[in-house]
Amino acid sequence: MTGGDRPPSVSGLPVGDLPDDGPVTVDLPVPASALAVGAHPDDIEFGCGATLARWAAAGCRVHHLVHTDGAKGSWDPGADLVALVAEREAECRAGAAVLAGPGAPPADRVTFLRRVDGELTEDPDTRRDIAAVIRRVRPAVVLGHDPWRRYRLHPDHRHAGFLTLDALVAARDPHYLPELGLEPHRPGHLLLWEADLPNHVETAVGFESVKIEALLVHASQRESTMGIDDAGADGRVEVFDDAVRRQLRSHGWLGGFDAGEAFRLLSDL
Repeated sequence: MTGGDRPPSVSGLPVGDLPDDGPVTVDLPVPASALAVGAHPDDIEFGCGATLARWAAAGCRVHHLVHTDGAKGSWDPGADLVALVAEREAECRAGAAVLAGPGAPPADRVTFLRRVDGELTEDPDTRRDIAAVIRRVRPAVVLGHDPWRRYRLHPDHRHAGFLTLDALVAARDPHYLPELGLEPHRPGHLLLWEADLPNHVETAVGFESVKIEALLVHASQRESTMGIDDAGADGRVEVFDDAVRRQLRSHGWLGGFDAGEAFRLLSDL
């Protein structure tokens, strides 16, 4: 995409409308390793699935960290929550495998903190646990929720964003958390999805279908998050597919791409 009118924005998806905030940068060098930190088991795919898939295809070691157990992720008041948590964890691993691509099993690259869904807090224990993962994984890029996004409704997304920032500071500085016995690590870049003021776009061209495939693996969320009833009756899968692609076009437009994912980039860490 080389210009022209901006594509229409997409409402109803977790990563939605974008304000204009001047020129943006595009496409970081593919990192050797990356850590994506999401509040819920499907947040990473929504926020940066195409970016992670593209990086993984180029040799990046992609790691996932999920804060909560996903136990609130059903509209069924009689749902078996123990079974739901197990299902969502399995879906998360499967989604990570889709993004990783063939020959790159991510079983040891998905970490679950198993905090209670909807009750995430910015507590010292959670900050420590995230910082420990950062020090062990030693990612060149960390990705997570933008905690400053205006009018954000879900508290877990706000808390997850601030926890990621707090843990990054703790992970980088030598006098934090000496009890971990892990060397400090300072990532080179931080990318915040659902950005209130995006200033960076990663191309998603060629990886739109991978992002959608990874999202659809989260079958437990098809009704509540994706608006898909009865496993896709009445073409609802196609409607969701089209909504994600339109969103990628809208994000990509900011960086001159046919498809992209927009972020707030912080590099002075």
